[in-house]
Amino acid sequence: MTQGIGGSTVAQELDRLEQLSAYQPITIDERLDRIAKAQRLMFDQGVDALFLEATTSLAYFTGLRLWTSERLHGAIIPADGEVIYISPAFEEQKTRAMLLFGSDVRIWDEHEAPARLVADIVASCYGSAAVLAIDEAAPFFVYDALRQAAPGFDYVNGARITGPCRIKKSAAEVALIQHAMDITLEVQASAARIMREGITTTEVQQFLSDAHLKLGADSVPPFRIVLFGEPTAYPHGVPYPQVLQEGDMILIDVGATFDGYFSDITRSYVFGEPSQRQREIWDLEKKAQSAVFATAGVGVPAEQLDYAARLVIESAGLGPGYSVPGLPHRAGHGLGLDVHEPPYLVKGNKVELGEGMCFSNEPMICVYGEFGVRLEDHICITDDGPRWFTEPSWSIDNPFNLDG
Repeated sequence: MTQGIGGSTVAQELDRLEQLSAYQPITIDERLDRIAKAQRLMFDQGVDALFLEATTSLAYFTGLRLWTSERLHGAIIPADGEVIYISPAFEEQKTRAMLLFGSDVRIWDEHEAPARLVADIVASCYGSAAVLAIDEAAPFFVYDALRQAAPGFDYVNGARITGPCRIKKSAAEVALIQHAMDITLEVQASAARIMREGITTTEVQQFLSDAHLKLGADSVPPFRIVLFGEPTAYPHGVPYPQVLQEGDMILIDVGATFDGYFSDITRSYVFGEPSQRQREIWDLEKKAQSAVFATAGVGVPAEQLDYAARLVIESAGLGPGYSVPGLPHRAGHGLGLDVHEPPYLVKGNKVELGEGMCFSNEPMICVYGEFGVRLEDHICITDDGPRWFTEPSWSIDNPFNLDG
């Protein structure tokens, strides 16, 4: 039997889990520095204002955590001056109570057009031909309404402002991501111990939710991929539950947020004694993941990390390219307030890695009709080279790196 797999129960594991140590949230000063950087970028690019919808970019700059709906709720960051918040009138008091800084809240009633309010605010400062950057994650209807309210504006993608601010994480952000990763790694190891023949993927998913909450995650994990046997070959799972049997490959991909910042870890291991085929594919996956890490560093184009993984996999006779058996997707993605964000480790992405960039390393090997193996850990780029957030699995026999 693989080390660390089975031998415990859901009740025993939940009883054992305790919240991790205290943490330091993002300070107001850091958020104000982010806004100042955005304003410098806006000045350099001739952008007059940036409109943020209820997205993670709004949370990044202001600390406001709202949710997108048909009602416009967000903020305007002008190229100079203080943030102006936009709120439905009936949400004004709640919005004010949530503010970390600033006090300028402009409201609109249900029968009014909020896009007109935004357009009037921007035009009053920068004229009818203002250049307005729109949050790249805002729904299309927001842009469409603004375009109709102010047809004379020049609209540009807000990613040119938000992207350079968010792609490199501060020390405080890295610490929060690390805290989230520590939680999820402990949950992964705990989940492995509850495995038994006959357990269902649904039972394990429920445990993943309960365990993350017990350890202090913000909420139930937004994704909990649990796969047994042949379905492990499909990167994002299958739409039906499975029952664990002896000899099955197990794949668990789960992440949650801590103070808004994501974790995302995948572990693959066998319930019982691994077959020779399972060992070969697992070891190849390990080599591909190691090659990505060895390639990472300041100034390295992101696409080179994907190339490094494919070189290992294709040299073993799999692929080529995205063909299966092989690696059917990119080698990794950035992570922060979104579970998937730049930089993306994919062919054609020539963005050079820099200090503070954080991203996954997960060059999955899929063998349809048999099984798949994905080992996913995250990397932070430092001036001294790449650093793991979590130590990768040692071997198929000891996936949680247990001594003895």
